[in-house]
Amino acid sequence: MINPAVGIRSIALTFPSIVRTNDYWQNKYPNLVNVAEQKALAKLFSASNSNEKTCEFDQEMIPYMSDPFRGANERRVLAANESSMTLEKRVAFDAIAAAEMSTDDLDLMIVTSLFPERIAPGNASFLVGEMGLRCPAWNLESTCSSALVALQTANALVQTGAYRNVLVVISCIYSRFVDEDDTLSWFMGDGAGAFVVSALKPNQGVLGTKIIHTAATCGAFFNELTLDAQGNPRMRIQNGKNASQQIRGTGVEFVRACSLGAVEAAGVSLNDIQFFAFNTPTAWYANLCVRALGIDPERTINLYAQYANIGPVLPIANMYYGAQMGKVKENDLVLVYTIGSASTAVATVMRWGDVKLGTVPAPALYHNQQEDKIPLLTR
Repeated sequence: MINPAVGIRSIALTFPSIVRTNDYWQNKYPNLVNVAEQKALAKLFSASNSNEKTCEFDQEMIPYMSDPFRGANERRVLAANESSMTLEKRVAFDAIAAAEMSTDDLDLMIVTSLFPERIAPGNASFLVGEMGLRCPAWNLESTCSSALVALQTANALVQTGAYRNVLVVISCIYSRFVDEDDTLSWFMGDGAGAFVVSALKPNQGVLGTKIIHTAATCGAFFNELTLDAQGNPRMRIQNGKNASQQIRGTGVEFVRACSLGAVEAAGVSLNDIQFFAFNTPTAWYANLCVRALGIDPERTINLYAQYANIGPVLPIANMYYGAQMGKVKENDLVLVYTIGSASTAVATVMRWGDVKLGTVPAPALYHNQQEDKIPLLTR
């Protein structure tokens, strides 16, 4: 039996209204920048104890090690009046409009909020209520691989006929969970993306997926429950003492296993893929994937300098801009890869449909580089 063609019908992307450049920290925390090589980000991304498993990762990383910011230039950051919910609501409506649907056309919404507005539960029920939707909604989490795990889930549900149109909404708000005087904040940003999964034309949509566990990275990052200045509970992201070896030692292994498994499942080869949307949690990760798979770097993009690490929103951003830049067109074969620490690594091969794009993300506002209290300046 041939499975019906199911895949992404529309895709939308949005970001908070503030950008922080490296000047923000250089002006506000000059002493921190001066001792950056002793702090968390440098310890996470250093070439110490390089070995056979880490050498390819290290070779791509080394050109960035003279930069204390490790290749990050800009990150989107929530303003005081913004939240994961405001981003999710905006991008969800944009994806629905791009698909030329009404809210009544939706049968299900799947939501990943990294992190939700409350310690528990996730945002799904709150978001569906705020949007006035009638369909059910549930939370799904697989850290930075959540978007592709949600795509596989939605794809299977539509193929079986359980649902017709599924809206997937993904947000990442790292800035609320890492202190700005922690160098980890230098490589983390905020954003949200959404896509509608529906039946497509014959032979389009998802063709094959390969998912593996990433238990080898358990403990690389962890969340610590603390109290904020007002005494409210707050989660804080930290990296574990073995994080550098765990991240560096698994990068090549994971992308090869998932990508080769996905093309095999799809019945195609890497040479058949027109566009690769790789996870880009560091400035060099796209280059690492290119090296690991032996492909032409012109077949992918790297948005890290503009957005830094936006976690589970990364694959959505890379697909969106790949299409927006004309690097992927209808009926092209696309491979999307994500790596989530302490969760899953995923590669999905799809034949791109007539995917409608939501509104191009609006220009952001820059923090004045001297003091936060000075008014924001239009880009």
